[in-house]
Amino acid sequence: MTGNESARRHSRDDVAETALRILDDYGLPDLTMRRLAAALDVQPSALYWHFPNKQTLLAELADRIVGRAAVTPADVSWPDRVRAESAALRDALLAYRDGAEVVASTAALGLGAAPAQQRLEAAVRSGGFDAETAGRAATALLHFVLGHVSHEQQRMQFDSIGVLATGEAADPLDEGDSAAAFAFGVGLLVGGLQRLAPDGDASEGAGASRSRT
Repeated sequence: MTGNESARRHSRDDVAETALRILDDYGLPDLTMRRLAAALDVQPSALYWHFPNKQTLLAELADRIVGRAAVTPADVSWPDRVRAESAALRDALLAYRDGAEVVASTAALGLGAAPAQQRLEAAVRSGGFDAETAGRAATALLHFVLGHVSHEQQRMQFDSIGVLATGEAADPLDEGDSAAAFAFGVGLLVGGLQRLAPDGDASEGAGASRSRT
């Protein structure tokens, strides 16, 4: 069987979805092109008909992970929309083993995760903020979400193999609800944005200000 014929046995979607399953089962370090090819019963070279290298495959996985985040209603206030988008992104990342690492690494390379930035930016802009402020705020939010979830996922992996610290050296997140800690951090960022809200409206931003005119 030629490389072309082997590649045609599976679509680009087949390859990406199989890669996601391997990611979830084995983690990012063990998501290799050789393992992926074996799972699809093709030669590793056949994968490159769909993805020229592993980086572009990971970028596709990052976009798929983010793309499965729940959609936030557009009719909520902008602070609630920012909070909801952040929580939806967290849930999507947690749904896959090493999800945060996949998205963070591809974002750092400028190859993937653009939908995450765009959704957060749109949520901020719904408050009437200018494009520059919205972009910077979305970047700060994205960095917080990725960092927080990456920490959560590392803790879960360490817990699964019994190597977590105990006693006074234990992580503070162990003493409370991680979701609550996440919401608190997002709330701090949203609170800072509310102080910068257009037209001096610290609760709903320019959208609410316009609705009263």
